[in-house]
Amino acid sequence: MSARIKLGVNIDHVATLRQARGTVYPDPVEAARLCAEAGAHGLTVHLREDRRHIQDRDVVALKRAAILPLNLEMGNHPDIVRIALQIKPEEACLVPERREELTTEGGLDVAGQFDAVNATVETLGDAGIAVSLFIEPDADQIKAAALTGAPYIELHTGKYCEHGEERELRRLIDGARLARQYGLKVNAGHGINMQNIDRILRMPHLEVLNIGHSIVARAVMIGMKAAVQEMLGAMSRYAGGEPAP
Repeated sequence: MSARIKLGVNIDHVATLRQARGTVYPDPVEAARLCAEAGAHGLTVHLREDRRHIQDRDVVALKRAAILPLNLEMGNHPDIVRIALQIKPEEACLVPERREELTTEGGLDVAGQFDAVNATVETLGDAGIAVSLFIEPDADQIKAAALTGAPYIELHTGKYCEHGEERELRRLIDGARLARQYGLKVNAGHGINMQNIDRILRMPHLEVLNIGHSIVARAVMIGMKAAVQEMLGAMSRYAGGEPAP
């Protein structure tokens, strides 16, 4: 019997398309409704400091609409933390952020920035927001994440998805196993698409896959509901246990 794994759809690039022309469409809230109708389990948006795609009003509208549980990706910046405390998404995922990057590059350095990250985890947790830390599958980072008391980590799958190297997949598998030993719940995301999803599903103990760009790109061709359902169909093959050696 397959383990249940949830899909969180990142709809940032619905807003990217809107911002390209400065229009009011496509609307992230409408996209959220289509994701829900297709069977998605949650929504992810990244409120960047430069507001390149998702805007403050989008986060407010998505929270008010209460279509699906909202995961707010965010840098550990005081202004963004204040917004999170005001809006109170169901979950907040702390990620590294640089203005010059096209997309999030690498994982958060929890071990090297422990005091700052730990303080934000505590602040958000006290407000009833479940915190996830977006990290590399590195033993020191996983241990540091566990020490913060955050309930979740999200393992950065981008290096494997970009290069397809077996050693990177093994790091993800070992990282998920170690995180489980520390009592952490394991999410994963970045670069996942229909071409690599079956190999990503070799990772054990997954709770949620957060997938955005590939779903939105596919939606341009076949529609949002169909793109979400296609990914959910692939995810239904997840076994959930330990992979074969």
